[in-house]
Amino acid sequence: MTLDKKYKSVQLNLPDLDLSALDRFAAGLLPLLQAGDFIALAGELGSGKTAFARALISRILPPSSSEEIPSPSFAILQTYETSRMPVYHFDFYRLSGVDEAVELGLDDALNHGLVLAEWPDRLESELPADRLEVHFREANDLDLRHLRVVGVGAFAQRLQRYIDIDRFLFNAGWNKAWRQFAQGDASTRTYTRLSKTNDNALLMDAPRQPDGPPIRDERPYSSLAHLAEDVRPFVAIASALQAEGYSTPEIFASDLDQGLLLLEDFGDQQFGDLMSSGHAMAPLYEAATRLLADLSHKTPASSLDLPDGSQYELPLYNLEAYGIELELLLDWFWPATKNADAPLDLRAQYMELWQKALLPVLEQSNHWVLRDVHSPNLMWLEERTGNSQVGLIDFQDAQRGHAAYDLVSLLQDARVDVPMELEQDCLDLYISLVKEHNPNFDDAAFLVSYATLGAQRNTKILGIFIRLAKRDHKPAYLAHIPRVAAYLTRNLAHPALTDLKSWYDQHVPIEERADPLKGQN
Repeated sequence: MTLDKKYKSVQLNLPDLDLSALDRFAAGLLPLLQAGDFIALAGELGSGKTAFARALISRILPPSSSEEIPSPSFAILQTYETSRMPVYHFDFYRLSGVDEAVELGLDDALNHGLVLAEWPDRLESELPADRLEVHFREANDLDLRHLRVVGVGAFAQRLQRYIDIDRFLFNAGWNKAWRQFAQGDASTRTYTRLSKTNDNALLMDAPRQPDGPPIRDERPYSSLAHLAEDVRPFVAIASALQAEGYSTPEIFASDLDQGLLLLEDFGDQQFGDLMSSGHAMAPLYEAATRLLADLSHKTPASSLDLPDGSQYELPLYNLEAYGIELELLLDWFWPATKNADAPLDLRAQYMELWQKALLPVLEQSNHWVLRDVHSPNLMWLEERTGNSQVGLIDFQDAQRGHAAYDLVSLLQDARVDVPMELEQDCLDLYISLVKEHNPNFDDAAFLVSYATLGAQRNTKILGIFIRLAKRDHKPAYLAHIPRVAAYLTRNLAHPALTDLKSWYDQHVPIEERADPLKGQN
């Protein structure tokens, strides 16, 4: 590998690759690719350009896909629609000029998807400044190929990331494993499933990255809301929860500085997927409720150990964190609905009402709050017993706070319609289990906090889903807004939240909550 500082490029040489190694290289690149990327495939006829393109495209298509991936030599362009992004496979060999590439839709393809271009030299000086070049050359053995890979411009950093990941997997003994990109979450983390003989693992790629630019006191949203900005919280919290008997992924290898973890793979029995395939909802939610009731008895330490001997300070879910989350409604949801910024006097009134409502919550901040206990982050591990049957996979943002937060996160699931009857049954189950351990448990006060945190969480989510759509170009989250809005309305109906309900009804009425982008393109 060489770094060309003058031209801002990174170069990687991969000699003697067979088809299996070529496929591994394609699979390793996949998590780093995004819409707007240009991959230039250069080399003589028969040097392996199309074989590599097929390998990459087949990895982007669903594993169950039977779609053919023909050479574009005659058609010049082959297009593939995938759930992740469109893929455009060009062959410019017969191109008469750069203008013809434009006529074929190259600019539009770059605006919407991933472009793979064979014979990219035909574009001459019009090659995109940011690109990945893969140069193919035949080896002495006709079944092998030499590759010279160059990341140019913005692609230099991403190719360097590929190199760092491959080195990490080599050191862990997993570099030759079969790889399958696994869909990530709403964050910038990506996941790759790895498998080799009788063994599986999951690669988490989470380079240190704050969530957005500074917005207050030179701090980004992630700092103000106490969100994880690297993998250290995940490692420390996973260890602490495992010590209490809960199922978090075992960490096989880690590079805390690079943000790379090799994790135990809990498989495919995610709560959401199970319910989509017909599994009854109640047993799953009751099992998770039992886990949370048990977790409520455990007091988290303020400092957690890390394998390098350092400590991770578990944040306190304080008024600052609650407040910056609540401001998402005003910063993102309000402008999307009203095409104007929220007036300063209404912002002040809103925050004052919320500070008053949150006071009882802040007095009970000595519990684990895992932060995102809902169907996408819960796995069913049927071979285990008791609370360990529920696998926890997304807890790096955990804090010390009120136990009701995780329960409302579960029972008012943003991705799944939880019937009110099931929510009530699980609430009753939770309270009865906690009372077995603590007969003096004040269930009336708990239910006030449950409604308050339900209103707070669903308010936050409305803002986050609009932000994901507007800032991060992830419009799929908009489909969940009516459900989240209904949960918010349900919580605001609690008598303890009368003043907040009046503010919402006047300034963010029910019809706006459910359809904030009504009438907009």
